[in-house]
Amino acid sequence: MTDNAIKVENISKQYRIGAYQHKKNLREAVKDALTAPFRRAGRLLRGQATSAAELDETIWALKDVSFEVKQGEVVGIIGRNGAGKSTILKILSRITEPTQGFADIKGRVGSLLEVGTGFHSELSGRENIYLNGAILGMKRSEIDQNFDEIVAFSEVEKFIDTPVKHYSSGMYLRLAFAVAAHLKPEILIIDEVLAVGDARFQEKCINKMRDVSHTGRTVLFVSHNMHAITRLCERAIMFEEGRVVQDGPSHLVVRNYMNTGINMQAEQCWPDPAAAPGTDLARIQAVRLRDENGLVCKFFDIRQPVAVEMEYDVLKDGQVFLPHFRFINADDISVFESLDNDPRWRRKPRPKGRYVSSVTIPGNFMAEGKLYVSCHLITLYPPVVQFSLRKIISFEVTDCGKGDSARSDWLGDMEGVVWPLWDWKTSYRPALGQD
Repeated sequence: MTDNAIKVENISKQYRIGAYQHKKNLREAVKDALTAPFRRAGRLLRGQATSAAELDETIWALKDVSFEVKQGEVVGIIGRNGAGKSTILKILSRITEPTQGFADIKGRVGSLLEVGTGFHSELSGRENIYLNGAILGMKRSEIDQNFDEIVAFSEVEKFIDTPVKHYSSGMYLRLAFAVAAHLKPEILIIDEVLAVGDARFQEKCINKMRDVSHTGRTVLFVSHNMHAITRLCERAIMFEEGRVVQDGPSHLVVRNYMNTGINMQAEQCWPDPAAAPGTDLARIQAVRLRDENGLVCKFFDIRQPVAVEMEYDVLKDGQVFLPHFRFINADDISVFESLDNDPRWRRKPRPKGRYVSSVTIPGNFMAEGKLYVSCHLITLYPPVVQFSLRKIISFEVTDCGKGDSARSDWLGDMEGVVWPLWDWKTSYRPALGQD
């Protein structure tokens, strides 16, 4: 007997686009749909080409998608806009049907795919809670047991008897999530809608989804927040152009996803030495990031060391050089600088030749997020800048949430430009009268 909660097998979904989106009214649309096959057949018999609009009438949002999710798994689904993420969730939520293939789902499904999913705008918040519970097949007594907790989580106590059409988007979202998470569906499906909430609410939601998974229920979570994916999900599935391109441990899938991202440059090289930035004393040839295996990399687990190296040519003998790097976060704040202190070359003139100066930043030091590296080379006595390249390469640091980093078991946001891992000690003294 299988312990799968979800089994998706060869699902494809086709949508009609193009000419059908521009009809003036329903009557014309129906007429055109009924006569289109005959018009196309007539063209073929006459040897005429089909119009470009008719050739573009359909598109495959999903193509041959297959995967399984076990009971109690928390699985992240990632991919760029239009990759097919939301479409697969709508199929699993029974909102739309697949064109081909099938999905076998065991258990009640609670979905939050957009703000207010499943709510009736004319009903109050209280009435919508009971309506959603009934849709899930719950008895009124079961809903009563969870009602106070739902309202407390949603923070809409004062408006619980107000029609939800008068709610703000934030109130709508909080109540919709609270209903989906607290009415105990066996499978909880959450789309990117959480991005609408503020940071504090997102933290509450992530913690609640973690709690849900610990009770043996299944969670599917779509998000563009890679930090949330790695902290919440052990496993991730990456979609691209309607297909599953990777399925595995979330930190590895996220790493590959980030490494295919735009505006991330782990290496910059200048093939023509004469055209490289610099002066007649020195010119840069390359600057790059390497992982602990020596591979050029632009995505790092927070626990991994990051090596940064500068390759440059010294063109004249007798100068003292000082290479250094500056690390800048996404808020354009200088996090720290590191200057060359290699005793073999400190304050010593360097002969002509090719040099590679590198520094390794230890793991469990930098905070999560995107970091840029600026690269500089200065001559001393007197100090003169030979080249200065701001934000020339960049990389991403992500905490996978295993509990062995600076965040320990905390799943919410952390502040600070660095997150060093320090040793803590806790002493204990029993209370009086306790063995």
